Amino acid sequence: MIRTLSTPTAWLAALGVTALAACGGAAPHEEAAPAGAPIAVTTAVSATVDWPALYEAGGVVRSRQVAVVSSRVVAPVTEVRVQAGDRVRRGQVLVVLDGRELQAHAARATAAASGSSLGLEAAQAEHQAATAALTLARASFERVRGLKEKNSATAQEMDEAQAALSGAEARVAGARARVAEAEQGVTAARASQDASAVGVSYTVLTAPFDGLVAARHADPGTLAAPGSPLLTVEDTRAYRLEAPMDGAQARLVTVGGDAEVRLDGGEWQRARIAEVENIDPRLHSFLIKVDLPAGESLRSGQFGRVRVAGAPRRVLTVPANAVVRRGQLSFVFAVAADAAARLRMVSTGEERDGRVEVLAGLADGEAVVIDPPATLEDGRPTQAGGRAR
Repeated sequence: MIRTLSTPTAWLAALGVTALAACGGAAPHEEAAPAGAPIAVTTAVSATVDWPALYEAGGVVRSRQVAVVSSRVVAPVTEVRVQAGDRVRRGQVLVVLDGRELQAHAARATAAASGSSLGLEAAQAEHQAATAALTLARASFERVRGLKEKNSATAQEMDEAQAALSGAEARVAGARARVAEAEQGVTAARASQDASAVGVSYTVLTAPFDGLVAARHADPGTLAAPGSPLLTVEDTRAYRLEAPMDGAQARLVTVGGDAEVRLDGGEWQRARIAEVENIDPRLHSFLIKVDLPAGESLRSGQFGRVRVAGAPRRVLTVPANAVVRRGQLSFVFAVAADAAARLRMVSTGEERDGRVEVLAGLADGEAVVIDPPATLEDGRPTQAGGRAR
């Protein structure tokens, strides 16, 4: 609350207590009798409370999930179907590459697979013919052997039947091996066909998840290469604030612990620590990642601050609306024993939850006026209209 000091007397009184305020003591009450009719005021008592020590650090908002879309093949870019700032859906086509060469390879692989299938059919037919020939050779051998046992066939005829049977068995074994070879050829050709189809699919790049195109790195005509970024897509459903902190505070930060965040000068909000990276020995700092509350209008790159609580300390506080500021100086109206309002210069510190830390100029348990009326001046009699906590 901003007010003006209405009289020269008030300024002299304020200057007269400056030395005592700087030393932390309360100013002595003036001996002059109060003047004017009493004015109704609301008062509160200064109180010493425990405030946890807070450690702050500045950081940057990042999406929890970021994907850099890049090519897995070397090919010119023919289409870029999105711009930075566009929202995309999972599976949506983002970039199209020139895939004519890969499509030619795929066609060749398809033809090779067809040829391998025909070769397998030929090998299987050869195996069937060899099997039939083996059946005939075996029957002939058995017939000649029966005749030999009756001395109706010569030894030469027996040897010829045996050789014919062995040759038929060898031809069946060779046909069986060629069938196995053809089967492996078909498997390899189909695998090559599948690999070619996968290679063709690399020419169409799609969104990995629902999100926002954060950056566009390429235009039609750019030669895409493995590892070269084409687009950056970020998930807009969850964000984190990433902030480096001094290594001395490492013991205060744990995964799952509580923290407070403030974005772009807004209000402090409670948050949870999601990750803590190891301390960097070169910088003597570590990086904490704090999950941001849902429902915020967030974008990567926003500035924010995070703070964590340390051991509590005892501080003297008054309500924030009891402090009157004049440029770089701060004052309160302290109510003396004679009910007169005495303008007191104070030195202030932090402000939390509607209360201000008083470093000097006020003692514990003193009554101060909150929301001082515009007509209130130093030495003016007061009439208690209420007491606030």
